[in-house]
Amino acid sequence: MPELARSAARIQPELTSLRRQLHQTPELGLDLPLTRDRLLAALDGLPLDLTLGEELSSITGVLRGGRPGPSVLLRADMDALPVQENVRVPYASRVPGAMHACGHDLHMAALVGAARLLAERRAELAGDVVLMFQPGEEGAGGARRMVDAGVLEAAGRRVVAAYALHVAAALLPNGLVAARPGPMLAASDTLWVTLRGRGGHGSSPHSALDPVPALCEAVLALQSMVTRRMDAFDPVVLTVGTLAAGTAANVIPDEARFSATVRSFSARSRDLAHTEALRVVHGIAAAHGLTAEAEVEPGYPVTVNDPTEAGFAADLAARLLGPERYVEMPRPIAGSEDFGVVAALVPSAYLMLGAAPTDGRDPFAAPYNHSPDAEFDDSVLADGAALLAGLALGRLARG
Repeated sequence: MPELARSAARIQPELTSLRRQLHQTPELGLDLPLTRDRLLAALDGLPLDLTLGEELSSITGVLRGGRPGPSVLLRADMDALPVQENVRVPYASRVPGAMHACGHDLHMAALVGAARLLAERRAELAGDVVLMFQPGEEGAGGARRMVDAGVLEAAGRRVVAAYALHVAAALLPNGLVAARPGPMLAASDTLWVTLRGRGGHGSSPHSALDPVPALCEAVLALQSMVTRRMDAFDPVVLTVGTLAAGTAANVIPDEARFSATVRSFSARSRDLAHTEALRVVHGIAAAHGLTAEAEVEPGYPVTVNDPTEAGFAADLAARLLGPERYVEMPRPIAGSEDFGVVAALVPSAYLMLGAAPTDGRDPFAAPYNHSPDAEFDDSVLADGAALLAGLALGRLARG
């Protein structure tokens, strides 16, 4: 393991250069032609069987090991966010309104580094490694599309395990690796509600059916639902993010609308939250003499770390980087990730890697991922590459 870390350190300058090039040209969603071309150039010359997505700018690479064995998957997401970057660095985004504010540029560079490290050790590999470069993580569902296209069977048989790494601009000190067995990230769904009544003059509410008070009541009732219907030890987070009603102060509108994000950490709490939220909305609408259109739009599932794979990843991180560099998270993160689609199908482990700046700022007070002020220290790229490569090497050695 120390030898793997030393090899990764030697390619740190090239990984930094690649990450900064990717950072300057962020692309959104599923169509990322510039990003894909840059990655293909970085992978050129490696002994990979490459498959390019037809409906999205994905790259699937298969590295065939020198000895027979199973196959494992390593994943990096590729897309950026519709955020205007505020960070003043020489390699800042050159694309107005787009930024790698979630660190996916580091993920790609680290996976390219892992591919190089594994290619150098191809003879040691007792099996194959699938490299999953995935567009559309930020809401576009790229993981599901790649799974449907066969990424899990790209080596000719289904992978026996999958791993992903995510950097954090804050909350986790630089260079620290964190994970946990069981739920790692929340499921994320969206509640859409329209309450319909009968418009009228604001001076005569008795002659109308006003949807605005019902909207206000529903928003508050949903907060009570979370605290009174959900298990405190299997929590749900429900946050109303949009409200819309009316056009003038003295006009009662025909309808009022709101939407909310619903986060949960188990299939049970997810199903119950959906059922109860719809019951609350329809009940309040009926009490006010209104009609309601309400639906829950399913998003990403819970990302669950397989206990065996999470334990293996923790042990490997401690051996590779030092025992002081790994911490077990006491609770999952309420953010969501479509790696959960992969984790639901094969035993997986998802790890966080601290990439907070080391210029004296408090990592617990620094801007977090998705902020226009989020800044990631790319000095962690060698560690990320070594960790991904080590996970593949170690898991294949287990057979």
